Amino acid sequence: MTDQIPSKLDELIAVTARLRAPGGCPWDAEQTHESLVQYLVEESHELVEAIEVGTRDDLLEELGDVLYQVVFHADLAAHTPGEEFDIQDVAAHMTAKMVGRHPHVFGDRVAHTADDVVNMWDDLKAVEKPGRTSVLEGIPQGMPSLALADKVIGKAQKIGLLDADAPAGIPFEGEDELGSLLLAVVASAKALGLDAERALRSTLRGLQAEIREAEGQDAADAGIIALPSVD
Repeated sequence: MTDQIPSKLDELIAVTARLRAPGGCPWDAEQTHESLVQYLVEESHELVEAIEVGTRDDLLEELGDVLYQVVFHADLAAHTPGEEFDIQDVAAHMTAKMVGRHPHVFGDRVAHTADDVVNMWDDLKAVEKPGRTSVLEGIPQGMPSLALADKVIGKAQKIGLLDADAPAGIPFEGEDELGSLLLAVVASAKALGLDAERALRSTLRGLQAEIREAEGQDAADAGIIALPSVD
């Protein structure tokens, strides 16, 4: 019986383990989950850039860099008391999660459109995480402000605080025009000595407070005691 040839992913896992093992790379051996965050953020942004304006080779390289971050963190966890899981555990958890969240593919649920799938996901998440008291829970507050705004607005629409079918307050055609408009807003803020990022985040904190207040009122109307949530 011939030995099974390791896959390229197996080779990457083995290389990572060798780098972090005694006698390997001193820098790799000193890293922690926390120390690697800056690299994960940087590599993620580079991947986004490759997707948006890069070549096929750029995409291949940046996907590899992000994959390496996952493999590195998994190897760290495998050798950290109290964590003790490896890349196989990560893969198994993700496989189970994807199968569970796609009952229209792996089960007997029916979803004909992408909107049907999104609505189903919301229901499944509610079952998976019954302790959540707000639609805002699970949204990383460290997201870029524009991405965070899109997410929070979607949640405000979900609970009926904002009208999802309302016409655009600022009409424009296409992302090119939108980009120019956003750039003009930032340029105007800079000319006035204002911080556009901080201003948007401040406004989003206000909108999130309104969402929580509306959820609390709904819970009170339904006779439910809403537990305070921690941001």
